[in-house]
Amino acid sequence: MSIRQEYELIEEKILSPYASLSSKSKGRKFPEPQCEVRTCFQRDKDRIIYSKAFRRLKHKTQVFISPEGDHYRTRLTHTLEVSQIARTIARSLRLNEDLTEAIALGHDLGHTPFGHAGETVLNDICPFGFKHNEQSLRVVDVLERKNGLNLTWEVRDGIKNHTGDTLPQTLEGQIIRFADRIAYINHDIDDAIRGGVISEECLPKECVKVLGETSSQRINNMITNIIRESKNSNIIKMDKEFQEATNEMRKFMFKNVYIGSKAKKEEDKAKNIIKELYNYLKNKPEYLPKEIAKKLETSSIDRVVCDYIAGMTDRYAVKKFHEIFIPESWH
Repeated sequence: MSIRQEYELIEEKILSPYASLSSKSKGRKFPEPQCEVRTCFQRDKDRIIYSKAFRRLKHKTQVFISPEGDHYRTRLTHTLEVSQIARTIARSLRLNEDLTEAIALGHDLGHTPFGHAGETVLNDICPFGFKHNEQSLRVVDVLERKNGLNLTWEVRDGIKNHTGDTLPQTLEGQIIRFADRIAYINHDIDDAIRGGVISEECLPKECVKVLGETSSQRINNMITNIIRESKNSNIIKMDKEFQEATNEMRKFMFKNVYIGSKAKKEEDKAKNIIKELYNYLKNKPEYLPKEIAKKLETSSIDRVVCDYIAGMTDRYAVKKFHEIFIPESWH
């Protein structure tokens, strides 16, 4: 019996009846031999960590575009915080921690440069629209390596449905929807206070009363509430009071940080970079890198340019814009 098989038996003994077992996975699009050591979900986690798209997250905006200071979150640190929160919940509910972590690590792989500002522009100008969760799935299915990462059905379902109207079909996937929100609400509050955009005193008092006064307290209380409400259940949830307080805190952040605040003052410039790059490369595909231009043999120009720009880091997008639109000094 292999190490993987031994571990699969351990899962069957210790995990909740509601957990997704590695041995019961719906499998991969393209069948392949099992690993002797790792379960299918452990392999998926490793494939995501070793992907180029994962490494690029460290230079993609979370909320603050080009902040001065090393302590503001990036899309990578956000992903790691989501993973930590999600694993804690999964472990406490005796759900599959490996599956939970794989979904968490892959959920934002399709995010654009400049955060949601880039997503908004691509959604406006691409004829087929743009949603970062769908692009994350496209990254793992198509864009990484020659034919994607060939992840399991459960991980792909969790990545695609970590946001939007459709719930993931596994409880592990449902955990990510909560962990994502818990992470970004609290770390964005932290970053916004650090940047002088808001203060602790202006946070909604009723929300603070329910959720906690500090970031650490809020995260701990929200996690604990989910664990208590979801134990021995076939759905992941908060109680009504915590859910309403979480929703109100999120509304506060949209009103005071995400839309129109000084944290977003560079956003119009960022949107213009994305728009100009898209239009230029669409009309002059000869300026696409050779490996990107090759994809025109099987995909439309809009699809290829959209994938190329969505995969850019903030600094690479600025560099390409500079190369194309800013004249060099004559020597």
